Amino acid sequence: MTKSIPQHHQPVATKRRPLAAVVAAFGALGCSVVLAQTDAYPTKAIKWIVPFPPGGAMDSIARTLGEQMSRQLSQPFVIENRAGAGGNIGAESVAKASPDGYTMIIVANGMAVNKFLYGKLSYDSVKAFSPISLLAVVPNVLVTNAAQSKGKTVAEVIAQAKAQPGKVTFASAGNGTSIHLAGELFASMANVEMLHVPYKGSGPAVTDLIGGQVDYMFDSVTSAMPHIQSGKLRAIAVTTVTRSSALSNVPTIAEAGLPGYELSPWFAAYMPAGTPDAIVAQMNEALLEAMKTPTVKARFAAIGAEPIGSTPKQLAVHLDAEMLKWGKIIQTRGIRAD
Repeated sequence: MTKSIPQHHQPVATKRRPLAAVVAAFGALGCSVVLAQTDAYPTKAIKWIVPFPPGGAMDSIARTLGEQMSRQLSQPFVIENRAGAGGNIGAESVAKASPDGYTMIIVANGMAVNKFLYGKLSYDSVKAFSPISLLAVVPNVLVTNAAQSKGKTVAEVIAQAKAQPGKVTFASAGNGTSIHLAGELFASMANVEMLHVPYKGSGPAVTDLIGGQVDYMFDSVTSAMPHIQSGKLRAIAVTTVTRSSALSNVPTIAEAGLPGYELSPWFAAYMPAGTPDAIVAQMNEALLEAMKTPTVKARFAAIGAEPIGSTPKQLAVHLDAEMLKWGKIIQTRGIRAD
Protein backbone atom coordinates (compact mmCIF):
# COMPACT_ATOMS: atom_id res chain seq x y z
CA MET A 1 0.00 0.00 0.00
CA THR A 2 1.45 3.39 -0.95
CA LYS A 3 1.86 5.97 1.79
CA SER A 4 -0.16 9.16 1.44
CA ILE A 5 1.75 12.44 1.45
CA PRO A 6 0.56 14.56 4.39
CA GLN A 7 -1.09 17.82 3.45
CA HIS A 8 0.42 21.04 4.80
CA HIS A 9 -1.57 22.94 7.43
CA GLN A 10 -2.71 26.39 6.39
CA PRO A 11 -0.67 29.11 8.20
CA VAL A 12 -2.55 31.21 10.77
CA ALA A 13 -0.74 34.52 10.10
CA THR A 14 -1.28 36.24 6.76
CA LYS A 15 2.36 37.35 6.59
CA ARG A 16 3.50 33.71 6.53
CA ARG A 17 1.52 32.88 3.39
CA PRO A 18 4.46 33.39 0.98
CA LEU A 19 6.53 30.77 2.86
CA ALA A 20 3.57 28.39 2.93
CA ALA A 21 3.13 28.91 -0.78
CA VAL A 22 6.80 28.06 -1.39
CA VAL A 23 6.50 24.90 0.75
CA ALA A 24 3.30 23.91 -1.04
CA ALA A 25 4.89 24.52 -4.43
CA PHE A 26 7.96 22.48 -3.48
CA GLY A 27 5.69 19.71 -2.22
CA ALA A 28 3.76 19.73 -5.48
CA LEU A 29 7.02 19.60 -7.45
CA GLY A 30 8.21 16.72 -5.29
CA CYS A 31 4.97 14.87 -5.95
CA SER A 32 5.28 15.36 -9.69
CA VAL A 33 8.88 14.11 -9.64
CA VAL A 34 7.89 11.01 -7.68
CA LEU A 35 4.96 10.35 -9.98
CA ALA A 36 7.16 10.82 -13.04
CA GLN A 37 9.72 8.39 -11.68
CA THR A 38 7.02 5.85 -10.85
CA ASP A 39 5.40 6.26 -14.28
CA ALA A 40 8.78 5.68 -15.95
CA TYR A 41 9.60 2.58 -13.91
CA PRO A 42 10.94 0.22 -15.05
CA THR A 43 13.40 1.71 -17.52
CA LYS A 44 15.81 -1.24 -17.71
CA ALA A 45 16.05 -4.98 -17.11
CA ILE A 46 14.98 -6.38 -13.75
CA LYS A 47 17.22 -9.07 -12.29
CA TRP A 48 15.30 -11.93 -10.69
CA ILE A 49 17.47 -14.08 -8.41
CA VAL A 50 16.60 -17.77 -8.12
CA PRO A 51 18.62 -19.10 -5.13
CA PHE A 52 18.54 -22.72 -6.37
CA PRO A 53 19.73 -24.50 -9.55
CA PRO A 54 17.72 -24.45 -12.80
CA GLY A 55 15.10 -27.09 -13.43
CA GLY A 56 13.10 -27.16 -10.19
CA ALA A 57 9.66 -25.77 -9.40
CA MET A 58 11.12 -22.49 -8.09
CA ASP A 59 13.08 -21.90 -11.29
CA SER A 60 10.05 -22.76 -13.45
CA ILE A 61 7.78 -20.38 -11.53
CA ALA A 62 10.24 -17.49 -11.80
CA ARG A 63 10.86 -18.03 -15.52
CA THR A 64 7.15 -18.38 -16.28
CA LEU A 65 6.20 -15.22 -14.40
CA GLY A 66 9.24 -13.30 -15.63
CA GLU A 67 8.38 -14.02 -19.25
CA GLN A 68 4.81 -12.78 -18.77
CA MET A 69 5.83 -9.70 -16.76
CA SER A 70 8.37 -8.75 -19.43
CA ARG A 71 5.45 -8.34 -21.82
CA GLN A 72 3.40 -6.40 -19.27
CA LEU A 73 6.16 -3.98 -18.22
CA SER A 74 8.06 -3.82 -21.55
CA GLN A 75 11.37 -4.66 -19.89
CA PRO A 76 13.25 -7.97 -19.70
CA PHE A 77 13.35 -10.05 -16.54
CA VAL A 78 16.77 -11.67 -16.32
CA ILE A 79 16.74 -14.91 -14.32
CA GLU A 80 19.97 -15.45 -12.40
CA ASN A 81 20.48 -18.75 -10.55
CA ARG A 82 22.62 -18.28 -7.45
CA ALA A 83 22.47 -21.64 -5.72
CA GLY A 84 24.05 -22.75 -2.48
CA ALA A 85 23.63 -23.00 1.29
CA GLY A 86 19.91 -23.74 1.17
CA GLY A 87 19.15 -20.51 -0.66
CA ASN A 88 21.25 -18.32 1.63
CA ILE A 89 23.80 -17.27 -0.99
CA GLY A 90 21.13 -15.83 -3.28
CA ALA A 91 19.23 -14.26 -0.37
CA GLU A 92 22.36 -12.57 0.96
CA SER A 93 23.10 -11.03 -2.44
CA VAL A 94 19.60 -9.53 -2.63
CA ALA A 95 19.73 -8.32 0.99
CA LYS A 96 22.82 -6.30 0.03
CA ALA A 97 21.46 -5.07 -3.33
CA SER A 98 20.33 -1.51 -4.02
CA PRO A 99 16.61 -1.02 -3.21
CA ASP A 100 15.99 0.64 -6.57
CA GLY A 101 13.40 -1.82 -7.87
CA TYR A 102 15.73 -3.66 -10.23
CA THR A 103 16.55 -6.70 -8.09
CA MET A 104 14.01 -9.29 -6.98
CA ILE A 105 14.23 -12.76 -5.46
CA ILE A 106 11.93 -15.76 -5.42
CA VAL A 107 12.07 -17.64 -2.12
CA ALA A 108 10.49 -20.74 -0.61
CA ASN A 109 9.94 -22.09 2.91
CA GLY A 110 13.65 -21.64 3.55
CA MET A 111 12.95 -17.94 4.14
CA ALA A 112 11.12 -18.99 7.30
CA VAL A 113 13.33 -21.88 8.47
CA ASN A 114 16.94 -21.07 7.57
CA LYS A 115 17.34 -18.85 10.62
CA PHE A 116 16.74 -21.91 12.80
CA LEU A 117 18.62 -24.40 10.64
CA TYR A 118 21.82 -22.42 10.17
CA GLY A 119 22.01 -20.57 13.48
CA LYS A 120 23.38 -17.16 12.56
CA LEU A 121 22.72 -15.73 9.10
CA SER A 122 24.39 -12.72 7.50
CA TYR A 123 20.95 -11.17 6.92
CA ASP A 124 17.65 -10.83 8.76
CA SER A 125 14.86 -12.74 6.98
CA VAL A 126 12.29 -10.11 8.03
CA LYS A 127 14.19 -6.82 8.11
CA ALA A 128 16.39 -7.27 5.02
CA PHE A 129 13.58 -7.58 2.48
CA SER A 130 10.44 -5.87 1.22
CA PRO A 131 7.64 -8.43 0.70
CA ILE A 132 5.95 -8.29 -2.71
CA SER A 133 3.57 -11.26 -3.02
CA LEU A 134 3.00 -14.92 -2.36
CA LEU A 135 3.19 -16.70 -5.71
CA ALA A 136 2.25 -20.36 -5.45
CA VAL A 137 2.05 -23.52 -3.40
CA VAL A 138 3.49 -26.77 -4.76
CA PRO A 139 2.23 -29.62 -2.56
CA ASN A 140 4.45 -32.40 -1.30
CA VAL A 141 3.08 -35.91 -1.59
CA LEU A 142 3.77 -38.94 0.60
CA VAL A 143 4.88 -41.67 -1.82
CA THR A 144 6.21 -45.20 -1.66
CA ASN A 145 7.50 -47.81 -4.08
CA ALA A 146 4.40 -49.11 -5.87
CA ALA A 147 5.93 -52.56 -6.36
CA GLN A 148 6.41 -53.21 -2.65
CA SER A 149 3.81 -53.97 0.00
CA LYS A 150 4.46 -50.92 2.16
CA GLY A 151 1.67 -48.92 3.77
CA LYS A 152 -0.99 -47.92 1.28
CA THR A 153 -2.74 -45.41 3.57
CA VAL A 154 -1.68 -42.89 6.19
CA ALA A 155 -3.10 -45.14 8.91
CA GLU A 156 -1.04 -48.08 7.64
CA VAL A 157 2.15 -46.01 7.52
CA ILE A 158 1.61 -44.89 11.12
CA ALA A 159 0.86 -48.47 12.23
CA GLN A 160 4.03 -49.71 10.53
CA ALA A 161 6.13 -47.00 12.17
CA LYS A 162 4.68 -47.83 15.61
CA ALA A 163 5.38 -51.54 15.11
CA GLN A 164 9.00 -50.85 14.07
CA PRO A 165 10.19 -47.75 15.98
CA GLY A 166 13.10 -46.04 14.25
CA LYS A 167 13.31 -48.59 11.46
CA VAL A 168 10.83 -47.23 8.94
CA THR A 169 12.76 -44.86 6.67
CA PHE A 170 11.86 -41.72 4.75
CA ALA A 171 14.12 -40.05 2.21
CA SER A 172 14.56 -36.32 1.65
CA ALA A 173 16.41 -33.91 -0.62
CA GLY A 174 18.56 -32.85 2.34
CA ASN A 175 18.36 -31.69 5.93
CA GLY A 176 15.96 -28.79 6.43
CA THR A 177 14.23 -29.06 3.05
CA SER A 178 10.43 -29.02 2.98
CA ILE A 179 10.59 -32.73 2.10
CA HIS A 180 12.50 -33.37 5.33
CA LEU A 181 10.32 -31.11 7.46
CA ALA A 182 7.18 -32.81 6.12
CA GLY A 183 8.45 -36.11 7.49
CA GLU A 184 9.48 -34.64 10.84
CA LEU A 185 6.06 -33.01 11.26
CA PHE A 186 4.38 -36.31 10.34
CA ALA A 187 6.43 -38.27 12.90
CA SER A 188 5.89 -35.64 15.58
CA MET A 189 2.11 -35.46 15.14
CA ALA A 190 1.71 -39.24 14.78
CA ASN A 191 3.95 -39.78 17.83
CA VAL A 192 6.20 -42.23 15.98
CA GLU A 193 9.92 -42.47 15.33
CA MET A 194 10.99 -42.73 11.68
CA LEU A 195 14.55 -42.79 10.35
CA HIS A 196 15.37 -39.82 8.14
CA VAL A 197 17.71 -40.55 5.20
CA PRO A 198 18.96 -37.29 3.64
CA TYR A 199 20.20 -37.11 0.04
CA LYS A 200 21.83 -34.35 -1.97
CA GLY A 201 18.74 -33.45 -3.94
CA SER A 202 15.38 -34.98 -4.76
CA GLY A 203 16.64 -36.93 -7.80
CA PRO A 204 18.90 -39.43 -6.03
CA ALA A 205 16.37 -39.80 -3.20
CA VAL A 206 13.62 -40.78 -5.68
CA THR A 207 16.01 -43.19 -7.40
CA ASP A 208 16.63 -45.05 -4.14
CA LEU A 209 12.91 -44.97 -3.27
CA ILE A 210 12.09 -46.62 -6.61
CA GLY A 211 14.97 -49.05 -6.03
CA GLY A 212 13.59 -50.08 -2.64
CA GLN A 213 16.49 -48.73 -0.51
CA VAL A 214 14.12 -46.46 1.48
CA ASP A 215 10.47 -46.87 2.45
CA TYR A 216 8.80 -43.49 1.96
CA MET A 217 9.33 -39.92 0.80
CA PHE A 218 7.37 -36.66 1.12
CA ASP A 219 8.44 -35.53 -2.34
CA SER A 220 7.37 -32.48 -4.32
CA VAL A 221 4.45 -33.13 -6.65
CA THR A 222 6.59 -31.64 -9.44
CA SER A 223 9.27 -34.33 -9.25
CA ALA A 224 7.05 -37.20 -8.06
CA MET A 225 4.31 -36.84 -10.69
CA PRO A 226 6.12 -38.54 -13.63
CA HIS A 227 6.88 -41.58 -11.44
CA ILE A 228 3.32 -41.70 -10.10
CA GLN A 229 1.99 -41.58 -13.66
CA SER A 230 4.40 -44.30 -14.80
CA GLY A 231 3.27 -46.56 -11.95
CA LYS A 232 6.65 -46.71 -10.20
CA LEU A 233 5.48 -44.73 -7.16
CA ARG A 234 2.20 -44.93 -5.24
CA ALA A 235 0.76 -41.62 -3.98
CA ILE A 236 -0.59 -42.05 -0.43
CA ALA A 237 -1.54 -38.49 0.60
CA VAL A 238 -0.63 -34.85 -0.02
CA THR A 239 0.76 -32.54 2.66
CA THR A 240 -1.37 -29.46 1.94
CA VAL A 241 -4.58 -28.47 3.73
CA THR A 242 -6.63 -29.08 0.56
CA ARG A 243 -6.22 -31.67 -2.16
CA SER A 244 -3.87 -30.98 -5.06
CA SER A 245 -5.56 -30.27 -8.39
CA ALA A 246 -2.81 -32.35 -9.98
CA LEU A 247 -3.72 -35.35 -7.78
CA SER A 248 -7.40 -34.77 -7.07
CA ASN A 249 -8.05 -38.41 -6.15
CA VAL A 250 -5.32 -38.44 -3.49
CA PRO A 251 -6.45 -37.40 0.02
CA THR A 252 -4.68 -34.94 2.27
CA ILE A 253 -2.72 -36.35 5.20
CA ALA A 254 -5.13 -34.52 7.52
CA GLU A 255 -8.24 -36.13 6.07
CA ALA A 256 -6.54 -39.54 5.75
CA GLY A 257 -5.78 -40.03 9.42
CA LEU A 258 -3.70 -37.19 10.92
CA PRO A 259 -6.07 -34.27 11.66
CA GLY A 260 -4.40 -30.86 11.73
CA TYR A 261 -1.41 -31.90 9.64
CA GLU A 262 -0.37 -29.32 7.06
CA LEU A 263 2.78 -28.43 5.19
CA SER A 264 2.32 -26.19 2.17
CA PRO A 265 5.59 -25.56 0.33
CA TRP A 266 5.20 -21.95 -0.79
CA PHE A 267 7.01 -19.57 -3.08
CA ALA A 268 7.08 -15.79 -2.79
CA ALA A 269 8.69 -12.68 -4.28
CA TYR A 270 10.72 -10.13 -2.32
CA MET A 271 12.86 -7.09 -3.07
CA PRO A 272 15.55 -5.50 -0.90
CA ALA A 273 14.35 -3.60 2.18
CA GLY A 274 13.79 0.07 1.45
CA THR A 275 12.37 -0.44 -2.04
CA PRO A 276 9.92 2.47 -2.57
CA ASP A 277 6.29 1.70 -1.73
CA ALA A 278 5.16 2.77 -5.21
CA ILE A 279 7.48 0.22 -6.85
CA VAL A 280 6.41 -2.51 -4.42
CA ALA A 281 2.78 -1.78 -5.29
CA GLN A 282 3.52 -1.80 -9.02
CA MET A 283 5.40 -5.11 -8.87
CA ASN A 284 2.67 -6.65 -6.73
CA GLU A 285 0.06 -5.64 -9.28
CA ALA A 286 2.19 -6.96 -12.17
CA LEU A 287 2.66 -10.34 -10.47
CA LEU A 288 -1.03 -10.70 -9.67
CA GLU A 289 -1.98 -9.81 -13.25
CA ALA A 290 0.57 -12.28 -14.64
CA MET A 291 -0.85 -15.10 -12.54
CA LYS A 292 -4.29 -14.55 -14.07
CA THR A 293 -3.11 -15.19 -17.63
CA PRO A 294 -3.96 -18.51 -19.33
CA THR A 295 -0.30 -19.18 -20.18
CA VAL A 296 0.87 -18.86 -16.59
CA LYS A 297 -2.06 -20.90 -15.28
CA ALA A 298 -1.31 -23.70 -17.75
CA ARG A 299 2.42 -23.79 -16.95
CA PHE A 300 1.75 -23.75 -13.21
CA ALA A 301 -0.70 -26.62 -13.59
CA ALA A 302 1.89 -28.63 -15.52
CA ILE A 303 4.24 -28.63 -12.52
CA GLY A 304 1.51 -29.01 -9.90
CA ALA A 305 1.74 -25.39 -8.71
CA GLU A 306 -1.34 -23.66 -7.28
CA PRO A 307 -1.25 -19.83 -7.74
CA ILE A 308 -1.87 -17.91 -4.49
CA GLY A 309 -1.22 -14.20 -4.95
CA SER A 310 -1.32 -11.88 -1.93
CA THR A 311 -0.74 -8.33 -0.76
CA PRO A 312 2.71 -7.46 0.66
CA LYS A 313 1.14 -7.26 4.15
CA GLN A 314 -0.39 -10.72 3.82
CA LEU A 315 3.01 -12.12 2.83
CA ALA A 316 4.62 -10.48 5.87
CA VAL A 317 2.00 -12.01 8.18
CA HIS A 318 2.43 -15.40 6.49
CA LEU A 319 6.21 -15.35 7.01
CA ASP A 320 5.79 -14.54 10.71
CA ALA A 321 3.36 -17.45 11.16
CA GLU A 322 5.66 -19.86 9.30
CA MET A 323 8.68 -18.85 11.38
CA LEU A 324 6.71 -19.42 14.58
CA LYS A 325 5.46 -22.86 13.47
CA TRP A 326 8.69 -24.27 12.04
CA GLY A 327 11.00 -22.70 14.59
CA LYS A 328 9.36 -24.83 17.26
CA ILE A 329 9.49 -28.04 15.19
CA ILE A 330 13.15 -27.53 14.22
CA GLN A 331 14.28 -26.72 17.74
CA THR A 332 12.25 -29.49 19.40
CA ARG A 333 13.53 -32.17 17.03
CA GLY A 334 17.09 -30.85 16.91
CA ILE A 335 17.21 -30.42 13.12
CA ARG A 336 20.31 -28.82 11.62
CA ALA A 337 21.30 -28.05 8.03
CA ASP A 338 23.90 -30.19 6.26
